[in-house]
Amino acid sequence: MSANDRPQGQQSNPSPAVADSAFLKACRREPVPHTPVWFMRQAGRSLPEYRKVREGIAMLDSCMRPDLVAEITLQPVRRHHVDAAIYFSDIVVPLKAIGIDLDIKPGVGPVVEQPFRTRADLDRLRDLTPDDVWYVTEAMGLLTRELGSTPLIGFAGAPFTLASYLIEGGPSRNHENTKAMMYGDPQLWADLLDRLADITGTFLQVQIDAGASAVQLFDSWVGALAPADYRAAVLPASAKVFERVAGRGVPRIHFGVGTGELLNLLGEAGADVVGVDWRVPLDEAARRVGPGKALQGNIDPAVLFSTPEAVAVKADEVLAAAQHLEGHVFNLGHGVPPTTDPDALTRLVEHVHTRTAH
Repeated sequence: MSANDRPQGQQSNPSPAVADSAFLKACRREPVPHTPVWFMRQAGRSLPEYRKVREGIAMLDSCMRPDLVAEITLQPVRRHHVDAAIYFSDIVVPLKAIGIDLDIKPGVGPVVEQPFRTRADLDRLRDLTPDDVWYVTEAMGLLTRELGSTPLIGFAGAPFTLASYLIEGGPSRNHENTKAMMYGDPQLWADLLDRLADITGTFLQVQIDAGASAVQLFDSWVGALAPADYRAAVLPASAKVFERVAGRGVPRIHFGVGTGELLNLLGEAGADVVGVDWRVPLDEAARRVGPGKALQGNIDPAVLFSTPEAVAVKADEVLAAAQHLEGHVFNLGHGVPPTTDPDALTRLVEHVHTRTAH
């Protein structure tokens, strides 16, 4: 049976070696041999080998070349000895795949040619099919063969963040147009997020079917919302995404930036693991999230630019705050900055592994 033929909702079990990895054990809140480590944006601009293979290739083009995706995804695993690989892609890939006219402009980010503003724009969002993202299935097949016992994390952008890019036309500081639709036309807003939830859910299913042993939903911009607005206008769509991949045998991670006031809601949406940025200590985050969830995080990425000694001190603070958690995956509180010294990441992985080895 091919991945595309698997009945929707059937459990997708990782190999025994992958299932026994420190990363998946931590996600399941089981005892671990050491605290597992991976970094958001670990595959990318901070690595000279990444810049070399990407030279002259546009970002979205690189996401659609399975051989290149596999090589870039593997680079930080080889270099840093992290406990999980994260699939190299971008959150707007499924939107591009269904025909939305967008591009990723260097130094800016995703830019949408015609921003979404009216009900007629919904017609531009057709359903995503596995054939639309065939390159994801192919690249993940290459990766799972190469990675062996190292888990592969799939990911997608959450409905709120995708809607924000579509409505604003690109990155936004204050999300004025996004909030204008959310408050001014709540039915259009709900319909837009619901459609994006379907696209995102399918995109995650494709990745699980192709071999992802965990998935992360990035809601990068949702920290712009108050908890009451999140609960009313965003949580239903995010919950729909997580429900689409429930029962598939893979942990579901939920992460947003500036979401200290939303941590309990991020867990309530259906996550097994809640990602925490650097603004809230992990012991306090655990109190806010409540029992039954593992946590991921949360050293400040800016610390990586300090001395090795300072990085070690801050890492130990994170580990101390995490010592009573039900499960802990060590990560940054956001992505690796592009000018980070790769050796700082390698040292950090080794430090956490050594400090927490049983």
